[in-house]
Amino acid sequence: MKAFWVYTGLRLGLFAATAAIVFGIWLAVAGSANPMWVLIIALIVSGLASYTLLGRQRSALAAQVDERAKRASAKFDEMKAKEDVD
Repeated sequence: MKAFWVYTGLRLGLFAATAAIVFGIWLAVAGSANPMWVLIIALIVSGLASYTLLGRQRSALAAQVDERAKRASAKFDEMKAKEDVD
């Protein structure tokens, strides 16, 4: 579960930082910023950045999810085998 919270926290932090940067640049250039467009641009930019910057954390999360899925599948197969015996 730790890998999930680390990855999620980093994604949210990257989005917040990107939104602040986009807002600041837009405000400096245009004098006013449309919050909807700032959030849309920040979402796209942070998504691309997280794909390249957070690969290690994403791999750790995927490994953790895979391990949990294998354990759940093994437990399900064990319960199914017990049911067949009865």
